[in-house]
Amino acid sequence: MTMPAESSPQVYTDVSVDPFVRGFLHRPANSNGSGLVLTHGAGSNCQAPLLIAIAATFATAGFFVLRCDLPFRQDRPYGPPSPHDGKRDRAGLKNALAALRNMTHGPIFLGGHSYGGRQASMLCAEQAESDPAPASGLLLMSYPLHPPRKSAQLRTQHFFTLRTPALFVYGTRDPFGTIDEIEQALKLIPAKTKLLTVEGAGHDLGFKGKAKREELPARVLKEFEAFFAV
Repeated sequence: MTMPAESSPQVYTDVSVDPFVRGFLHRPANSNGSGLVLTHGAGSNCQAPLLIAIAATFATAGFFVLRCDLPFRQDRPYGPPSPHDGKRDRAGLKNALAALRNMTHGPIFLGGHSYGGRQASMLCAEQAESDPAPASGLLLMSYPLHPPRKSAQLRTQHFFTLRTPALFVYGTRDPFGTIDEIEQALKLIPAKTKLLTVEGAGHDLGFKGKAKREELPARVLKEFEAFFAV
């Protein structure tokens, strides 16, 4: 049974921390106690249609959802991150998780599209085994396994120390990695993982321009709830 979410998300900012937290907060009409931080890819921002659709669907199911701009995007409205931005972007995600943790009492999850998902997974992989995990689980959409046409440049070095359960969502036509490649990569992760494939979709998962795969957010939610038992 789905529950209504509030009609529109609220602008959310926290300038008391460094890096700032900036984005939009979706408050559920009936909370299930869980929260989800969502962030964007290298060429986008938190207003990406995919993130809006995922956030709205999860909020309707009872999640507090904070979709946020990474620090590099707060600094520059356009253009990709530099190689030096990653550490600060991960610090921004950590602050966003802390902000959401103050609003609800249940598990907090971390999700991202492409570069945002990569930074989310790196944040969790960097955590010492003796310390509490930054998030209860990861939602990684279109993980950028390698640059297009450069399959030797794998971005999986941190997978060996990723102990956070992760649900991967991947299009069968993603130029950043084939389904076979992502299946092999997931074997490197010691935590529980699952791969949800989207037939015929590219890196945008069918959310390019005004195009939307209307059924995808509900499908992601269903797999997420089953995988994480929430």
